[in-house]
Amino acid sequence: MANILTSVVLFCVQEVVAGVILLVCKEALQHHGISLNMEGLVNLQLSSKSVGVFEAFYNSVKPIQLISSNVEVAKAGKVPAGKTEIPFEFPLNTKGNKVLYETYHGVFVNIQYTLRCDMKRSLLAKDLSRNCEFIVHCQPQKAKVVPTPVNFTITPDTLQNTRERTSLPKFLIRGHLDATNCVISQPLTGEVVVENSDVPIKSIELQLVRVETCGCAEGYARDATEIQNIQIAEGDVCHSLSIPIYMVFPRLFTCPTLETTNFKVEFEVNIVIVLHDDHLITENFPLKLCRV
Repeated sequence: MANILTSVVLFCVQEVVAGVILLVCKEALQHHGISLNMEGLVNLQLSSKSVGVFEAFYNSVKPIQLISSNVEVAKAGKVPAGKTEIPFEFPLNTKGNKVLYETYHGVFVNIQYTLRCDMKRSLLAKDLSRNCEFIVHCQPQKAKVVPTPVNFTITPDTLQNTRERTSLPKFLIRGHLDATNCVISQPLTGEVVVENSDVPIKSIELQLVRVETCGCAEGYARDATEIQNIQIAEGDVCHSLSIPIYMVFPRLFTCPTLETTNFKVEFEVNIVIVLHDDHLITENFPLKLCRV
């Protein structure tokens, strides 16, 4: 019995993907060659509400290949018993006008880079294969990101998509976000203050949302899904008390804001105040994420 061991490592664009293939077997093993394949793909998927609406989507949602390379790391022969290490290197460079996007695991957009090691064996023995994902970060942008604070005031009059404002309880909520153009490696910060509210507050939450767009010239499907929800206050908070906003952008589930011909990945944050009568008060802020 032989095992091919793998692990996840972080790389940046234009670096060299280097490592070792570790083969572990109890006894000497005959094989017909060992190869290593590196591939980067963008997989697009339509939401159920979009399937059948735009027939042209079926061509645009085919996987987009960003990078592909294959090398033979060992010719046919025999692997000795015990542990065997085979080093390898791949330049992480694109060909032509291709762009390497940052690794991102979404719902309808998935950008993934993988290594696959294959060991071919005789017809009577099963071939061995092992996949390993490695993480790619895009190059930091050269321009300096200047944070611009965004102040907000929430009252019944400022709410949108509300039909009967007269039935809403009276409230006044103020606050600010330190920036909406955010560095992805730094937390989103700010504060919220409940000045007054006729109805007791049940909870205050911070909701991070991904907005993924897939499509082509004939039409686009745009879907928003929740990434994470953090409760920053519970119960009827003291009025005029500053409540800190602090959210770390989760690795893999966020990436620098991305816009291409076939897809877009954008982000938003919602400040959600839940009242005891189950009224939901929501304030939405588009975010632009970048890496510096």
